Amino acid sequence: MASLVIKLVYVRCAARTGRLINELRTRKILCSDRSYATEGDQRVPKIYTKTGDKGFSSTFTGERRPKEDNIFEALGNADELSSAIGLAREFCLDKGHTFTYQLDKIQCILQDVGSNIATPRSSARESHLKRTKFNAQVTADLEAWIDNLTGELPPLTKFILPSGGKSSAALHLARTVCRRAERSVAPIVRSGEVDPDVAKFLNRLSDYLFTVARYAAVKEGKEEKIYKKSE
Repeated sequence: MASLVIKLVYVRCAARTGRLINELRTRKILCSDRSYATEGDQRVPKIYTKTGDKGFSSTFTGERRPKEDNIFEALGNADELSSAIGLAREFCLDKGHTFTYQLDKIQCILQDVGSNIATPRSSARESHLKRTKFNAQVTADLEAWIDNLTGELPPLTKFILPSGGKSSAALHLARTVCRRAERSVAPIVRSGEVDPDVAKFLNRLSDYLFTVARYAAVKEGKEEKIYKKSE
């Protein structure tokens, strides 16, 4: 099921991230820039494959693992993170924010994150690793965005609560999902199954989402709620 999720979202991000490929046990390539139907075949493809009905799913390397495996837990969290960012993006678009192109890019990078996670090194061939190698430069891009946004924000002197309007609150929600994704990636990075740069990216992404949430609140003229100790 995880490979199917990656396939479906791929089409929207293909221009930015290149091909995102997954295989079934038959080793057929699922993702391409063509439609799902074979050439000359006009039949409507089915959305379901039934390959996960018994509680197992396939990695990109063709390995079958239980759906509760750490690999699929991390994949699910990365997918949920992309969905949370997509929802926040819609609120930001409604307000005309100029940073939405950054959210678009991040969602595409999260497809690369998923591709890397779905390629456990213990069963990967060199061809697998080459196709799913994660680009560390994207973390540096996040840092540049954070620095630019921070330059337009008032200094942070107190703890703030998720607030500041719909755009800001949705971005804060995405930030918390990002932290969960990072936590689920940490053990498989330590075990050597996933590129450490993936964990670095997620760590920096949560900082970006916090910063851009504050930026959205300021640009919309919304007040951020300040933490006050309960009496």
